Amino acid sequence: MTFKALLAAKTGDKISTSVVEMNERDLMPGDVTVAVDYSTVNYKDALAISGRAEIIRQFPLIPGIDLAGTVEASSYPGIAVGDRVVANSWGLSQTHHGGYAQKARIKGEWLVKIPAPLSTKDAMAIGTAGYTAMLSVLALEHGGITPQRGDIVVTGANGGVGSIAIALLADLGYRVVASTGRLEEADYLRSLGAAEVIDRRTLSEPGAPIARERWAGAVDSVGSHTLVNVLAQTQYRGVVTACGLAQGTDLPGTVLPFILRNVTLAGIDSVNAPQEARIEAWSRLARDLDLDKLARTMQVVGLAEVPDVVRQMFAGKVQGRTVIDVNA
Repeated sequence: MTFKALLAAKTGDKISTSVVEMNERDLMPGDVTVAVDYSTVNYKDALAISGRAEIIRQFPLIPGIDLAGTVEASSYPGIAVGDRVVANSWGLSQTHHGGYAQKARIKGEWLVKIPAPLSTKDAMAIGTAGYTAMLSVLALEHGGITPQRGDIVVTGANGGVGSIAIALLADLGYRVVASTGRLEEADYLRSLGAAEVIDRRTLSEPGAPIARERWAGAVDSVGSHTLVNVLAQTQYRGVVTACGLAQGTDLPGTVLPFILRNVTLAGIDSVNAPQEARIEAWSRLARDLDLDKLARTMQVVGLAEVPDVVRQMFAGKVQGRTVIDVNA
């Protein structure tokens, strides 16, 4: 049987993508076959397809680090035909065919059953970005940061991680400060629950190694000077989660926030997180995420539109989450 897929190929240093017909025999080994409904475009997907980072390790390969759909065949214990499942990261779009296709054959250990009331479309509106946001919220809670402790700043607020983090934190009772470079979209951020919107330029330039205490915690997807300035303005015994590198991979700061204010910097890894952490995150997303707010973050496009979404993402023009309907 054939199916439609977006295939990435490499000629020299240039990566190109095209929508092609593939055969099920072209799928890679795995003990579960999934009829894919939706995938999504994360920042990591954009890096992979553009070649700006060496994400894809072998060519040709179907990109897409996320997928959601229904199990068609399974020999993996606990995953049965008819189950609605989601996969985030692992080897998808690196060494294994990913989610930009109507079919996927993958390891059952990579899958999480989608909890009610989430649909497969909801699962991809959340995607790795939203799942990472939930891991960040769990890290804040683990560090003892309650709504009563003070504000939480969310950087990269208009992006996927930022949008879902704002919605989650606001509904959990936190006062959220959203940092963005697109102040014209402040109404969107407020609709998700942001109480205050600040210009990212107040955080993105080199600053003092320690500054006035402003927030109890943070969800940072930007890195570099932004993360350093967030740390410098975090309250005593605050917690800052780091999950992204949109501004850079460097950390041009000092140890002063850690020593003088006992600040915790919590790294968030969504790629190889253990299954128990994934199940907890998805269970909490099903319980705590307002699906009406989730719908506000989402646009839906087809496979052929993915390269254009990537270009818009690097131009800073993508708001929230982009869901890929692989059957469109």
